[in-house]
Parts: sequence; C-alpha cells; structure tokens
Amino acid sequence: MTEKFLKAKHWQLFLLTFGIPMIFQFVMMGNIFTNVGSGNNPNPTFMFNYMKFFPIMMIIFMGIFFGWFWSVAVGLQIKVPEGVKMKVKKFKVFFFIPMTYMLFIVLFIVFQMNGIMTEGTEPSGGLIGGLVAIILPLHLFSMFCIFYSLYFVAKTFKTVELQREVKFSDFAGEFFMIWFYPIGIWIVQPKINKMIEN
Repeated sequence: MTEKFLKAKHWQLFLLTFGIPMIFQFVMMGNIFTNVGSGNNPNPTFMFNYMKFFPIMMIIFMGIFFGWFWSVAVGLQIKVPEGVKMKVKKFKVFFFIPMTYMLFIVLFIVFQMNGIMTEGTEPSGGLIGGLVAIILPLHLFSMFCIFYSLYFVAKTFKTVELQREVKFSDFAGEFFMIWFYPIGIWIVQPKINKMIEN
C-alpha cells in the first residue's frame, strides 16, 4: 500500500482527499437548500440524515491523508543515506495518537447523532462539561502530534532529496507545503514520484 501512495499522481491524491468530498458536500448542501427554499417547513431530521455521511467522509479523508504521511515517512526510509539517523519509532507513536483520537471523536459523534435522532434525548450539561475537560487537552496534544508528523514527513522528504543531514531551514518550505496539503501536494508528490522511479 505504501508503494501505491508513493507512486500515485498528485491529481489522484488531490481528487481522493478533496475533490470527491467537496463534490459530495456541494450535492448535500444543494439538496438541503432546495428543500428549505421550496417553501416547505424544513424538517430537522431531513438535515440530520445527511450528517450520517459525515463520519464516512471523515474516515476516508483521514485514511488517505494519514496513509500518505505514513508512506512518505516510512516508505522513503530505504532511500535515507546510511549516516543519517531518523527517529522513526517516535514518528510512529506520534502518528497513531491523533488517528486513535479522531476515530473516537467520529464514533462519539455517530453515537450522539444516533441518540438525538432515535430517542430525541439531549446530552446533559455535566456530560458536556466533563467531555470538554477531557477532550480539550487530548485535542491539543493530538494537534502537536500532527505537527510533529508534518515535521517528520518534510524532514524525511528533504533528507532523501538532498542525501544528507538536514536542518529545519532546509525543509521549512516543504513543511508548509505539506501543511497546506491541497496546494503542496501538486509540488511535493511529483518529486516523490521521481525519487521512487530513480
């Protein structure tokens, strides 16, 4: 699977991560606005029915986005020069923390939406307060892990490209291109394709 991500074209990755979800969202919003604009009193359950698809789209996006991260960070390790040591184990730990966190968030949203839709029950204030107290630090730590993953992917990419030990100033551009993935993928992925071909 790693090789497929590394050999994929930039437009394929863009289409899978942003193109298809954006088209789906335009269709979904168009249907909602059509129903609201038709003069009918909009039924809230009609809108919530579309929210069932959100976790599916989120999982697809996360799978492709993080799959690409993994492929670059781990798949390019065979092309890293012998004298350069990369902290791959640390990357793997920080890589799986946000994935696990996001999976729990998606499952929580699904169960809450299911409870609201079927039983009409609202979560209590104590539950919401407790969740905020737990989720906020986890969310901040998860963001740190994602930024470390961005850092490691950019560092691995530039180490393979330059074939030497690199500093942040060497790969700062790649870091920001990977951070702004919808733009950066058009520049970074063709270079990865050439690395794999060579």
